Amino acid sequence: MGEKRMKTREEWVAQARLLSEALPYMRKHAGKTFVIKYGGHAMGSPELARLFARDIVLLRQVGTNPIVVHGGGPQIEQMLERLKIKSEYIDGLRVTDPETVEVVEMVLAGKINKQIVSEINSAGGFAVGLSGKDGNLIRANKLRRTKRDPDSNIERILDLGLVGEPAEINPHILDFYARSDITPVIAPIGSGSRGETLNINADTVAGCIAAAVGAKRLLMLTDVQGVLNEYGAFIPEMTVTEAKRYLENGTIKGGMIPKVETCLAAIHEGVEGAVIVDGRTPHAVLLELFTEHGAGTLVTRDEEA
Repeated sequence: MGEKRMKTREEWVAQARLLSEALPYMRKHAGKTFVIKYGGHAMGSPELARLFARDIVLLRQVGTNPIVVHGGGPQIEQMLERLKIKSEYIDGLRVTDPETVEVVEMVLAGKINKQIVSEINSAGGFAVGLSGKDGNLIRANKLRRTKRDPDSNIERILDLGLVGEPAEINPHILDFYARSDITPVIAPIGSGSRGETLNINADTVAGCIAAAVGAKRLLMLTDVQGVLNEYGAFIPEMTVTEAKRYLENGTIKGGMIPKVETCLAAIHEGVEGAVIVDGRTPHAVLLELFTEHGAGTLVTRDEEA
């Protein structure tokens, strides 16, 4: 019994020490807005989802203003298979037709969005679910991709259907929530010029919203540790110039390229910093914001000479 009591006491002391070390960061971040892109394994694991919800509640309780933007690609794929809806692909990219976009909206703005809201509310917070169509939050244009024919050198436009990219963010509704204790949870759906529903990449939406609300930081949860250098070693922090160099020389490659580009675009539009966070780590958001070592690769502005 004595050993058990001593172990519990040691755990309490460790927790108290962590809280004490986090205090300066809590003061530093008080009143600031953080946009968190939530997806990948962190969203697929019930335990990580529960811990993420608790982290969001704590962020509110220590005086910050979190905004959650979520993805849902795997869940959309599963629903399309269940409904036996076959997708057309152009050069590996899915064409989102009217039938598909109905499923996309149902899964993103319905099932997933409400699950996240429910988790946060169950953890003791106050969350509401939104899509980019609510309050004219996201006005979007159809996304046009081009491909150059290697033989003729002629570019052609790839029409991906009802896939969009943000044209205008109206943060009015988010300003309202920032003045309250309510956390908005946003599905990456926007309204086109004719009122049509457009499916938008969640990373892109998170970056654009972070810029529109003047967020202190954009956090992008992923399924990898962060950015790795040419030797495969983890990079805890890099400047905009360093990130651009890694992109140019091929150090940053594959799926990490658009994530880093989203970080750079957000910083260019005024966000103080952007971080690619390992969402597989329990309490990754708290580790990134309230500890010295963080939980991912932080991209910051270059120091002024």
